[in-house]
Amino acid sequence: MMNPRRLRLLRALLLAPCSLLLGGEAAAPAPAQNWVLPIFTDKEGFRSMTLRGSEVRPRGKNIEVSDLSITVFSGDAAARVDSILLSPSAVFFTKENRAAGEKAVRFIRDDFEVTGVGWTYDHAQRKVSLQSNVRVTFRMPLNDILK
Repeated sequence: MMNPRRLRLLRALLLAPCSLLLGGEAAAPAPAQNWVLPIFTDKEGFRSMTLRGSEVRPRGKNIEVSDLSITVFSGDAAARVDSILLSPSAVFFTKENRAAGEKAVRFIRDDFEVTGVGWTYDHAQRKVSLQSNVRVTFRMPLNDILK
């Protein structure tokens, strides 16, 4: 006959998954540290985008990212950096290649830089939308912009 203490331990181990199904709470997974996710073009396999974060946690089918850095590439063999997006906190929607955040964002290109609060980035459309406190700095001549 099995030791009663061992029997209780074995029973607890076998029934633990059942208790989760019946409403028990599962421990939150540990966050990933210094996370990097490269994304490539479907056909050619060129680098399209690289996401980085100091800490990442699953949030349903999406991921919460601290200190998000998105580097967008040209998507061709040149692998030229097109733009960089930086935010202290964001959610990345993996199925849509889209990111959003309620905190500040800094979007940088060679010819301009935009900052704001409350934002979304849609990689398929290569579009950044900002909600408030928007500031744009141009690094190019703006001849006849008001005509």
